Amino acid sequence: MEKIKKFFNITTAYKFEWNDLRAFMTLLNVICIMVFGLSAAWLGLAISVCGLIRDFTTDRHINGIVMHLTTVMLNIYFISML
Repeated sequence: MEKIKKFFNITTAYKFEWNDLRAFMTLLNVICIMVFGLSAAWLGLAISVCGLIRDFTTDRHINGIVMHLTTVMLNIYFISML
């Protein structure tokens, strides 16, 4: 465990962030698309739009905005393939 902490330069205890939850939800969305088909892209679109709104209102980080904007575009593409 110490090697992992040293590799990732972890010096403090874990602190929950909203991006942790959004990353888990995105992973869940990918699994749902693979298992249930492209109709699960609606879930991903909802998650991405909520993330994008949060990025514009509170976080204001370019990387978060770009990440959520690309997942919005990807999920819209999947929905258009239905």
